[in-house]
Amino acid sequence: MKRTLITSALPYANGYLHLGHVAGSFLPADLYARFMRLSGEKVLYVCGSDEYGVAISIAAEKEGVTPKDIIDKYHNANSDALSSFGMSYDIYSRTSIPRHVETTQEFFTDLLAKGYLAEKEEAQFYDADANMFLPDRYVEGTCPNCGYDKARGDQCDKCGAYYNQLDLKNPRSLVSGKTPVVKNTTHWYFKLGDFQQMLEEFITRNAATWKDNVVQQSRSWLNQGLSDRAITRDLTWGVPVPLERAKGKVIYVWFDAVLGYISATKEWAAQQAEKGRGKAEEWRDWWTLPAGKTQEEAEMRYIAFLGKDNIVFHAIMFPAMLYARGNYVLPTNVPANEFLNLEGEKFSKSRNWAIDLRDYFQDFPEPQHADALRYTLAMNMPENKDSDFTWRDFQARVNNELAAILGNFVNRSAQFLHKNFDGRVPHLPEAAKKLPEAWKLLVGDIVAYNVFTPDEAIEHLHPKYLHYFSEDDVRVLASLTLHTKRAAENYTNFRFRDAVTETMNIARAANKYFNDTAPWKSIKENRDDAAKALYVCSQLIRSLAIAFQPILPNTSTAILQMLGADATHLTQSWQTLAHPLLPEGAQTLVPTILFSKVEDEIVAREIAKLGRKDDIGSMNDEAKTAPSTNDQAPTNQVIKPQATNDQALISIDDFKNIQLRTGKILVAERVPKSEKLVKLQVDIGTETRQILAGIGKFYTPEELVGKVVTVLVNLKPAKLMGQESQGMLLAANMPDGSLSLVTPEKSGVEAGAEVR
Repeated sequence: MKRTLITSALPYANGYLHLGHVAGSFLPADLYARFMRLSGEKVLYVCGSDEYGVAISIAAEKEGVTPKDIIDKYHNANSDALSSFGMSYDIYSRTSIPRHVETTQEFFTDLLAKGYLAEKEEAQFYDADANMFLPDRYVEGTCPNCGYDKARGDQCDKCGAYYNQLDLKNPRSLVSGKTPVVKNTTHWYFKLGDFQQMLEEFITRNAATWKDNVVQQSRSWLNQGLSDRAITRDLTWGVPVPLERAKGKVIYVWFDAVLGYISATKEWAAQQAEKGRGKAEEWRDWWTLPAGKTQEEAEMRYIAFLGKDNIVFHAIMFPAMLYARGNYVLPTNVPANEFLNLEGEKFSKSRNWAIDLRDYFQDFPEPQHADALRYTLAMNMPENKDSDFTWRDFQARVNNELAAILGNFVNRSAQFLHKNFDGRVPHLPEAAKKLPEAWKLLVGDIVAYNVFTPDEAIEHLHPKYLHYFSEDDVRVLASLTLHTKRAAENYTNFRFRDAVTETMNIARAANKYFNDTAPWKSIKENRDDAAKALYVCSQLIRSLAIAFQPILPNTSTAILQMLGADATHLTQSWQTLAHPLLPEGAQTLVPTILFSKVEDEIVAREIAKLGRKDDIGSMNDEAKTAPSTNDQAPTNQVIKPQATNDQALISIDDFKNIQLRTGKILVAERVPKSEKLVKLQVDIGTETRQILAGIGKFYTPEELVGKVVTVLVNLKPAKLMGQESQGMLLAANMPDGSLSLVTPEKSGVEAGAEVR
């Protein structure tokens, strides 16, 4: 049977997880695991805490406690926070368990017996007062490369240089504060160079399907030539080296941490066996190949999710270790993410520039808040370049997308059902009794005929289904089918931002359908038409519950519960997502608000915790006094270049203060009571901004969606007709008095490109 093993890089148990960790390896793995399960795949998702190493020893010494006190504290806190976040791993284990010690020692013993480990005597710093050899993190000195006087024993945090410990200038022990002496010690090295050719072939074989950052970083290491790498250290906290002559030495954390995936799987299998659900040896079904079969023949996939700082360990070192052990699966893909920043700056615990996951749930404890964070991080996931989390973007995602699009459709459809159909899925009129069967056939034809847009479906397929569906029906069912198909393709190819966008597009199409069919009118004029429209809407609500399950698990459950027992008892699968499975007459429950709006005060509060004042609460006087009902196009929302001869000249430094980026318009809608204002949701690469622009006389909302425009991004927010605008679009005056948006000349320009 086809199996997919999924891992997230084990977080180090010496601190609380922040949002950067979550966006890097946890959320993408969970999105993928949930989607694969929905698709009927057999999945095992394992993770846990990395609990050995020098950093934990140092943290324990600083706090005056034992290393076990440290790892228990952070393991439990992080496990609880991840559970609140909705992680669906099958086990969250830890590397301090006996089973992990046993697994690591088995690997060491096996590789030693096969000749893949070399014993070497080497010089190392030694603290005579403390009577101990000093691992790299226990030594500080002057960087031999840049002169930074607080460089670590093997790496400079300022310039990034790597060097031999003994090359450090002016070394001092962090234990006693004294200058260490140099003394010989013995360590064991993994002969990584022996696997140079195997790894070159491994990377080449996967280059076409792996991310470019993974391939390039791996090839950089291979091009330099692989050399022996130490796998033991003179420490007391770690997995003991299983040799009599190696007392006082432990296995280096880089070697034992990746083996935590295997020991976690063993722990999971043992727990399942205790519950009578299998055998303890079933861990082998996920890690070891059947005799005589290749990994492809055995249909075994291993996907390792991680941040870019972990690429070399999972694309070079761990594959070599698995290959050396023999008959183990190798990573099928290593979809490494770049880094997530916070409000434009790197995460830094020392500068209080971080948002810990546990702290987030102290301020936002409800299940909807976990989903709101999952959605915001997914839409800003650093898949191909560093991205940014901002509280303003979080607010916009919740208010303008989760509440205004998804929540709005579900709520008003359900409210209409309770007001007009006793809260039940409407019975179809006699003329439309075969609509469910026709629905399934239409969905199949859209896929079979490779229809690309709803308009194509209307053009080519509507005549065939004219008896059953209106154009509005065909349009929404085509949107449902196409966006579902594209979301699946994006999940499969690890493009999670695109998968989430396609999923929200289903909700956008559903909202449009409700507006276009106007059941509040037809209920008075032709009740059969209203019943048919609300039958379709009821099915769409169920479809959205399934489509959003990987992204918004709590919301998905709430929607299914709202639909009643008939919905929750149905088989939930991706393959049936686009089918009308809710029976006519099914009783639904009174709807609840799925997402509460995030107010400006909450954003200001969270930004203040970082020590920064938020502009939302202190907008300039002009913005504050902007009329709330005036229909005049706001001149500060569309830049209109003026051709005059007496313009004030500015310096290049003045111009540098203007930040222009390309943005892609995701959503466009007219502002009520305004002839000119259009409210836009614009993706500017790092976040989505709400922008109000006075271009409604020259562009329809439909033709704006998908356009790549030029946006002034560092403008203070302004309130226009009671709604906030967070930027400007650039437009040019045409000879006839109309406006033309400034767009890139060439196609292929993505959102977020710098304009200069």
